[in-house]
Amino acid sequence: MLTGFLRNYLPRHRNRFNQLLHLVGVPVTFVAPPILLATGAEWQWPLASFLCGYALQLAGHAIEGNDAGEVVFVKKMLRMPYTEYGPESEYSSCEGHNDDKTGS
Repeated sequence: MLTGFLRNYLPRHRNRFNQLLHLVGVPVTFVAPPILLATGAEWQWPLASFLCGYALQLAGHAIEGNDAGEVVFVKKMLRMPYTEYGPESEYSSCEGHNDDKTGS
């Protein structure tokens, strides 16, 4: 499972600035809100932390030139075009290519 995740994750996060934004954004999104809630912070702070963390990650994907995983999922469900891999990646989201690198 972890190997499949990394096979898909790594080609989607090749840009160093994107990696830096994710290094900060992921903990701000998923670690800080529970800590803030557990310490009795008002509800606005965990919500702001979650939203700011996601904003950092979305900015990273904008710099990378691809859609965030959640955006890809929604666009796939709505049958809309999406960009799963950035231009620097050896993978492609073009029609006719099998981009499933998860091994499943």
